[in-house]
Amino acid sequence: MPVQARERLLRTAEDLFYADGIRAVGVERILSESGVGRASFYRHFPAKDDLVVAVLEARDVRWRSWLVERVAAHGGGPLAVFDALAERFATADFRGCAFINTMVESADPQSAAHAVAARHKAAVRAYVRELLTADNVAEPDALAGRFLLLMDGAIVTALRERTSDAAHQARDVAEALLAAARREPAQPSDARPSSPTEP
Repeated sequence: MPVQARERLLRTAEDLFYADGIRAVGVERILSESGVGRASFYRHFPAKDDLVVAVLEARDVRWRSWLVERVAAHGGGPLAVFDALAERFATADFRGCAFINTMVESADPQSAAHAVAARHKAAVRAYVRELLTADNVAEPDALAGRFLLLMDGAIVTALRERTSDAAHQARDVAEALLAAARREPAQPSDARPSSPTEP
């Protein structure tokens, strides 16, 4: 059964946007490479911006499903998110994070594309928070924010350096943060230690 026009448009646009950037890819190129006619395009998407949003929403679902699957494959703990990233960084088609790239290109936070990218990052943070909560760490929400910072930093660094090293380095930092969050709380400052002469 031939792939439907909408699906061809989404697949083609996603590949092109990720490889070359949203702004650099025009509707004409998408039509040419997808084999979909102009009238069909506009039946499915009133404008290019609508196509961008649909591409990002579909990618968000797939990417987060992939992350859950790979984290489970690496043992299921919070540090496994960095093992999953290391795998992704090693692939030939890695071009960074499509959602970070979108935020750079669509700098207006009021744009629909920027909003989808922001929701994606919020959803990833929520997932990391779930992993940390299951690991019984102190203040999982704050730590999830730090993990996301490390994840995004590793993604950008890996794009620049073209290696998986950034994921391993970020994992080391995250491991130290995790160890600190697992420590027993300090004794209250007003607690008086027993004197050796007391019974």
